[in-house]
Amino acid sequence: MLIISSREFRQNQRLYFEKVDQGEQIIVQRGKDKSYALTPISENDLYLNEKMLKRIKKSIKQAEKGETIELSSAAEIKNLLGL
Repeated sequence: MLIISSREFRQNQRLYFEKVDQGEQIIVQRGKDKSYALTPISENDLYLNEKMLKRIKKSIKQAEKGETIELSSAAEIKNLLGL
């Protein structure tokens, strides 16, 4: 694992991105109490927060129970969304 400053990262971004691509773990420190991990992501990666994951799971359960609404027009969608 390599820990670098945000200044060092800015000055040598390409180098550190290449290191991450080769499997190196890079942590960028910003100030005394903030750190960030550089992580490569692929097209299959999706980042969702906990609240959104709960809503998705709830929606899946509702769909499995047949608790769905069928919409057939833009007006119906706008009405559902309160627009």
